[in-house]
Amino acid sequence: MSGTFAGAWVCLLAPLAGFLVILLGGNRIRRQEAGWISTLSVFIGFAGAVGALVELWQSDHGDRHHVLRAFTWLRAGDFAPGLEITVDTLAIVMMLVVTGVGGLIVLYSNGYMAGEDEQRRYFAYMSFFVFSMLVLVQAGNLLLMLVGWGLVGLASYLLIGFYHRRPDAIAAAKKAFVINAVGDALFAMGLFLLIAKTGTVDFTTAFDAAENGELTSTVAGLIALGLLGGAVAKSAQIPFHTWLPDAMEGPTPVSALIHAATMVTAGVYLICRVHPIFEAAPSIQHTAAILGLVTLLVAGLIGLAQHDIKRVIAYSTMSQIGYMFVAAGIGAYGFAMFHLVTHAFFKALLFLAAGVVIHHLDGEQDIRRMGGLRRLMPYTHAVFLIGTLALVGIPPLAGFWSKDAVLASALATGGGLGWVLYVGGLAGALLTGAYSFRLYYRVFHGPPSEHVVAHSGHGHVHEHGPEHGGAHDRHAHAGEGPGSMLWPVGILAALSVVGGLLNVAGAWHPFTHWIDETAEALVEASVAEEYITSAIAVALGLAGYLIAKRAFDGGREIVPEGTAFTVLSRKLYVDELYAALFERPLQAASATIRDAFERPVVQGSLDRIGTGAQEASTLAGRVQTGLLRSYAFAIAASVVVLGVVFLVVR
Repeated sequence: MSGTFAGAWVCLLAPLAGFLVILLGGNRIRRQEAGWISTLSVFIGFAGAVGALVELWQSDHGDRHHVLRAFTWLRAGDFAPGLEITVDTLAIVMMLVVTGVGGLIVLYSNGYMAGEDEQRRYFAYMSFFVFSMLVLVQAGNLLLMLVGWGLVGLASYLLIGFYHRRPDAIAAAKKAFVINAVGDALFAMGLFLLIAKTGTVDFTTAFDAAENGELTSTVAGLIALGLLGGAVAKSAQIPFHTWLPDAMEGPTPVSALIHAATMVTAGVYLICRVHPIFEAAPSIQHTAAILGLVTLLVAGLIGLAQHDIKRVIAYSTMSQIGYMFVAAGIGAYGFAMFHLVTHAFFKALLFLAAGVVIHHLDGEQDIRRMGGLRRLMPYTHAVFLIGTLALVGIPPLAGFWSKDAVLASALATGGGLGWVLYVGGLAGALLTGAYSFRLYYRVFHGPPSEHVVAHSGHGHVHEHGPEHGGAHDRHAHAGEGPGSMLWPVGILAALSVVGGLLNVAGAWHPFTHWIDETAEALVEASVAEEYITSAIAVALGLAGYLIAKRAFDGGREIVPEGTAFTVLSRKLYVDELYAALFERPLQAASATIRDAFERPVVQGSLDRIGTGAQEASTLAGRVQTGLLRSYAFAIAASVVVLGVVFLVVR
């Protein structure tokens, strides 16, 4: 059975329509109206995704991959890619996550951004961001996916730099854009090599070429390496990870959207989407798993030494995406996507709950100036605790089912690689428990700080503060915040509790069976491996809790103050290393080229042209004397010259 899947087009185009309405409406749309237009457009997209899901669900099991072409948008001989979207089990999952979780985040923004002077711009960008991500996940071919890849980078640049009067925000936006541009270039190089060897950007044709051996192992490896470079940059994995913590300069809902529902999950989706190409180059696929392992451990360690509430959560995102890369790198695509979905629930929850705290404390983000909020903000405390437990992987919350499934798959992989990934992933579980509960205790337990006492019960301003050109009005909210902020957080908390029931170890696996129809797993853990892994992972998560609790009770950090803490708090000095290796040499080279070529040649030529034109004008002005005899002489001389020329030529 094949349908029209009109809902898939609605899902894609509704956020675009919201963006265009706000953009073209301009000042005719009130600030508050812009927020509701954006929210409505994303939820209409979600309704379209649900409709497409129902239609796909009713299709036969062997007929759940559809490509819907609107028109051919490029033609060069036999190369004629179209504007087309994919509707299959993998795309549907991403469509639901992007519009569902994204819609809750946009709804939350209506309360969080209330009073902003530039709400219209903000909500236009949010709708554009959701649309860009949908282009990426619904793309019917690799060329259109590359377009979506670039649009997501542009949208992130606009939103991270939303507070454009803040130098740090502008610097963070540029950093994110440049690093992702490097990833985009690598993606494009892999794609162009694929086109050169197969003449197509069509998924099915490219996959057939990879599976049938039409691509040599070397060529397949180079293509996969380029695609992996794009995935690593977009998902902020080592070594392209440095942009993600700085992206916290954007508004908190933007952080939630980037980390939970859109941008950083794109790399995981890409590997699962083009899995036959990676399977044709197993060494590159295993490299993805190794990079994920290194990232989850490094990010976990750095998270232990951060004091900014949003940055701690940001490093947890890097770490959890690392688990997804491990799963995708060993061929456990269903579990990679399962963890992506559950992570979207509890990570959006943590960011938005952190936003409620920030909103309540007049924009304060330093956890050293918090504490004691458990009694002052009971609702926020409850939902934040749920998010923390889900992140750590405590049963029966969502993270327990998905993360432990990834670890069990690593155990089932066997061999040296499997054991390294398994042991490293378990170490990551210990780190997750430690940094998560460190954050929880610092924010909600202990005596309230002076800052908390001073601001509790007062009006609230946004995190950027009026000195940065944002809202100047204070907003006094009854309780912990407006309903538009608290309702989305509550829904995400509920999803973080029950979301794991989509796939239960040893009982039922509807989610992974659904994904297997598009990306069949290469590895499957036994029930015994799943249970053993779950027991060990939960024990390690609880051990992390005890470490954090003991450190908090003792009034000290988990990592003792000293060299180690300083190195971790400075993010292993990777930014400084990159500045020394790339930034300063490139700046020096640019200055050399400017002094040696641009100024003397380019600028000098322009200056000489201007000077020459000025001199010619002056000379021409001298001819214009205003005397009749001068003009008569010039005419006579011209006639003589023309006569001589005529005689010579003849």
